[in-house]
Amino acid sequence: MPTIVYGLNLYLKRQASSFGRYWLEQALLFLFGWIPTLIGIGLRGLIYRSIMQIDGWAAIEKGVRLRFADYIRLGHGVYLDEKTYLHACPNGIDIGDETIVMHGAILHVYNFRDLPHAGIKIGRNCLIGEYSIIRGQGGVEIGDRVFTSPYTQIIAVNHVFDDPERPFSEQGITAAGIIIEDDVWLGAGAIITDGVHVGKGAVVAAGAVVTKDVPAHTVVGGVPARPIKNIDGDPTSNLNRNIYHLTTT
Repeated sequence: MPTIVYGLNLYLKRQASSFGRYWLEQALLFLFGWIPTLIGIGLRGLIYRSIMQIDGWAAIEKGVRLRFADYIRLGHGVYLDEKTYLHACPNGIDIGDETIVMHGAILHVYNFRDLPHAGIKIGRNCLIGEYSIIRGQGGVEIGDRVFTSPYTQIIAVNHVFDDPERPFSEQGITAAGIIIEDDVWLGAGAIITDGVHVGKGAVVAAGAVVTKDVPAHTVVGGVPARPIKNIDGDPTSNLNRNIYHLTTT
């Protein structure tokens, strides 16, 4: 019996900020989280304000999972697609205006070690691609107009494994944090590891594993990622291409 009680307490502590909050959040997700179409989006946009901070209006599709919802802030015009998962154990998740989080993406702070800088902050007009993962134990700061492609990973935590006589799970972790500045594009399957700073306007190629800082306006690729080219405004290397832009009509 003590083992069962311990397990239940541990589960609850990792689901919500209090016992009462757990039941409130789960009740609202159960009652309104499944409703499809614009009706469901409208209901969630109103009712979820009682468990999370929503500035202006946000669109939350059916099937979105929320944990520690009182530590989540959605800016005006945020869109959370179906099957997204936000686990905001302190210091929380902050998503800026007009940002889109696509199907199956996971934003997970998971701070159960009292790490001082844990949290996820995403700027305005960003796109978090399908099935992308952001782990924020060391803190993740993403600027404005950052696009991640499907299956990207931004992992602000790393295991220590220096001692061959001890399991790595007993050697602790490092959590230096990740910073991604404005106007960065991460290609499909790219991985950003803990401690990395990606400069403004950089591009990370598909499948790259970034283990070192990326200078501004630089394209990197490979495993581990290395500079491929500088973005210098010279269009002559790609003359035979069609370019399409967003229209306002």
